[in-house]
Amino acid sequence: MSGYEPEVLVVGAGPTGLALACALRMQGVTVRVVDAAPGPASTSRANILHARGVEVLDRLGALGDLPQRSLTALTLTQHLDGGSAITIRFGDLGLGGARPALYASQAEVEAGLRSRLAELGVGVGWGTALTGLTQDAHGVTAVLGDGRSPLRCGWVVGCDGAHSTVRKLVGIGFPGVRVTERFLLADVHADWPVDRAGGHGWPHRDGPFFAVPMREAGRADDLWRLMAYDPAGDDAPGEHEILERFRRLVPERTGRTDIRIKDAVWTSAFRVHRRLADAYRRGRVLLAGDAAHIHSPLGGQGMVTGMGDAENLAWKLALVARGQAAERLLDTYEAERRPLATEVLRQTTNVTRLQIGGGPLLRLLRRRVIVPITGMPAVQRRAGLLASQLWVTYRRGPLAGGAASRLGRRPRPGDRVPDLACLRPDGGRTRLHAELGRRWVLLAPAEGAPAHLAEARDRLGAAVTVLTCGSGRREVWLVRPDAHLAWRGRTAPERLGRWLDGALRQGDARA
Repeated sequence: MSGYEPEVLVVGAGPTGLALACALRMQGVTVRVVDAAPGPASTSRANILHARGVEVLDRLGALGDLPQRSLTALTLTQHLDGGSAITIRFGDLGLGGARPALYASQAEVEAGLRSRLAELGVGVGWGTALTGLTQDAHGVTAVLGDGRSPLRCGWVVGCDGAHSTVRKLVGIGFPGVRVTERFLLADVHADWPVDRAGGHGWPHRDGPFFAVPMREAGRADDLWRLMAYDPAGDDAPGEHEILERFRRLVPERTGRTDIRIKDAVWTSAFRVHRRLADAYRRGRVLLAGDAAHIHSPLGGQGMVTGMGDAENLAWKLALVARGQAAERLLDTYEAERRPLATEVLRQTTNVTRLQIGGGPLLRLLRRRVIVPITGMPAVQRRAGLLASQLWVTYRRGPLAGGAASRLGRRPRPGDRVPDLACLRPDGGRTRLHAELGRRWVLLAPAEGAPAHLAEARDRLGAAVTVLTCGSGRREVWLVRPDAHLAWRGRTAPERLGRWLDGALRQGDARA
C-alpha cells in the first residue's frame, strides 16, 4: 500500500490493541500504535487469562515465561455455610494440548505483548490521543494530539476501550444497560490461610465476595485480589475507605475471623454494564475488544474475548492490506465475532445476576439446585470449557460455507484445531500452534499434497507451510492463522482453490 504510513493505525495499547499489532507485524503489515494514556498501566481489573488467551499469546510469540511467573488457575471454590460446597476444576478440559488458565494480571500480559511488539520493530506512542479522522475510498486521515501533521493510513482499528474515541468519531452506536450497582475491588497483602491453588467465592444475601491468589515478584505469596458486591455508598470511594470496607466485609461475607488484611496495592470501585456495538466496521475503521463489547468481569472473559477479536481480525486485515483479498473479507470479522460477544454478554450477565441475587428464592435455588448439579464432574468440565473459550467455533459463519452441516467428522470448518504434534517436511518435530500466527498450515498426508499446496500458495503466497500429523491421514486440512479449520477434503485440490477464491474475494466460501 504505497503512500500510507502506516498501513494500519491501532488506537489503544491494551491487550487487544497490542495483540492485534503483533499479529499484523508478524504478517508483514506496517503498524503504528498510539494510546492517550501517559504510559503503561501498572494495575488492572483483569487478573485471569483463560486457556484461549494463553494460546493466543503462544501463537504470537508473546507468552514467554508468564506461566512460570503466574499461578495456574486450577480451581474455583464456592463456599457455603463455612464449608467448601463446590469446586470447579479448570485444569481438566478433556482437550488434548489445551493449556491451563493463568492468574496473571493484565499489566503482565500487556508487558509481554509490548516486549514482543518491540522485537517486531514497533513501539507504543504514549500520550498520543486520536482527536479526529476522516476516510475515503482509499484510506483514512487521522488527526493525533501529538501536534504533528495528520497521519494518512490505510485502516484504523479502535481498541481504545469502553469509552472509545474511534467508535464515537465514526458514529457507531453502543447500546446497553446497567447490570449491577457498585462493586469494590482491591489487590491486598493479607494473612489468609486459604488454599492458593485457585480462587474462592462466598455467596451471601448481601452480595458475593471473591478472593483470587496473585503472585508478586520478590515478595512472599500473600497477594490477593478481592472483589465484593457492595451497592451502598459513594460511587468514587478512596483507597482508605475501600480497604476499611473490605476489612469489615471479610468476616461478614466469609464467616472467617482468621483473615488479616495488611495493606492495599491498588483499589477501585465500578458498576457493571452490558453493551454491544451496533457494528464492528464502518468503512476503513474497525472496532475490537472493549470498544466493541463490555460485560460483567465475573468469569474473567474480558481479556480472552478481546484477544480473540484481535487474532481473528489480523489475518483478514493483512490479506486485504496486501491486496490478496477483497475488502468484503473484513465483513466476516463481525459475522464471526459479534455472535460470540453476544453469547459472552448473555452468559456473564446471567452469572452475575445469579451471584448478586439475595432474595430467598435465589438463595434456595443456589443451595438446593445449583450446588448439587455443579458438583457433578461432567458439569464441572463443561463450566471449565465455557470459561476457556476453547469451544469457540465459526461453523455458522460465512467462511464455513455450509460445509459444517454436511460433514459429520470433527473438527468441522470453523472449529478450533487442537495443538497437534506435527512434523515439518525436513522431519523436524513441531507443534501446530507454533507454526501458526504468521502463516497458514496445510496438514497433509505423509506422502504430501503438492497440488493442494499449489492451490493455497497461488492465493495466499508463501505464507503457507506444510506439516504432517499422525499416521494414516488421508485428508488435507487447511488451518487458519488463528487455529481454526478453514477447509478439509481428501481429493480434488481445485475445491480448495474454489473455497479460497470465494473466501478471499467475496467473504463467502462454498467449495
